Amino acid sequence: MKWSVFSSQFSVAKILRTVLLLAFIFQLLAFISVPTYKIGKLKYAGGGDWYANRTALPNLVAFCNKNISTNFAADEGIVEVGSAELYNYPFVYMTGHGNVTFNAQEVANLRKYLIGGGFLHIDDNYGLDKFIRPQMKKVFPELDFVELPANHKIYNQKFKFANGLPKIHEHDNKRPQGFALIYKGRVVCYYSYECDLGNGWEDYGTYPSDTQESRNNALKMGANLIQYALTN
Repeated sequence: MKWSVFSSQFSVAKILRTVLLLAFIFQLLAFISVPTYKIGKLKYAGGGDWYANRTALPNLVAFCNKNISTNFAADEGIVEVGSAELYNYPFVYMTGHGNVTFNAQEVANLRKYLIGGGFLHIDDNYGLDKFIRPQMKKVFPELDFVELPANHKIYNQKFKFANGLPKIHEHDNKRPQGFALIYKGRVVCYYSYECDLGNGWEDYGTYPSDTQESRNNALKMGANLIQYALTN
């Protein structure tokens, strides 16, 4: 009888220790932030410099993780237009100055990705406009780019932009414009023109003409785009 009671008490103590240990492990895991996803940079054919703005996305990721509670990995992912890996990225960024070409398989893949819940941000790094418009028309022949009004959700996420897309970097002395392809009520592609958000995301001092204020505005606008993409 005495051994039975002792054995029972020992078993209960062992169970309690195990429970406490598991509770400690779960608490520890709660404090360890394991990245759940990445931002993708779109690699495309045609000869354009898809790889431009090398420090932009890591800086945007750090800003978003700190300010809008995202949990992106620190490094960007490089993803090709026609790759199945495209579906691993909730937000894909595209930039460049030159030519862009999408083949039929890439057109179909990108359309499926965007219709299925993906989000593409095209950022004209100067000279991209005349190339990207016809390529996106192949992806969505039934849609046209429309300029979003300043009261659109994209400009009214955590950070408010009463006048819409902010001006970051000067190209041709034109006003900044934010265009969108809207599929069944959701913006699936946002196109920043005459703005160059990616320049503003890069390391401060990369472009001497860009001020700290313009850089902050660029990062806030980028965070708004990501917040919209993740919640709509």
